[in-house]
Amino acid sequence: MENFKKKVLIVEDDKLLALVEERLIERLGYEVAGNATTGEDALKMIDELDPDILVVDISLKGEMDGVETIKRLRKHSSVPVIFLSGNSDKFNYERARKVGFVDYLVKPVTAQQLEAPLQQAASEAFRIPA
Repeated sequence: MENFKKKVLIVEDDKLLALVEERLIERLGYEVAGNATTGEDALKMIDELDPDILVVDISLKGEMDGVETIKRLRKHSSVPVIFLSGNSDKFNYERARKVGFVDYLVKPVTAQQLEAPLQQAASEAFRIPA
């Protein structure tokens, strides 16, 4: 099988955290396809870049938070999602669970915390929809 890097789109409105997340993801052997700072940007970039995996902050600024962004995306895509949240409140976890995710991590995240969810998402990205 051809060895190619999975493309990850980061959806994070905090520029510093986005940079840290990008470095962690690249260190784990994935390609960062881009970084969206709003849900609207994320939806456009997903269409353009066709990423294999999404790493999405729950609480984005703008009209759509991370969960609402993925809810809209699910109408036409089942791309694997890893949600990141600034806190572990049950309300957002339950909202996220309804749209589906590989994992739900509380920030700040480490490479060690990201490694298994990224591997799982990468294997899901290979699945062919029924």
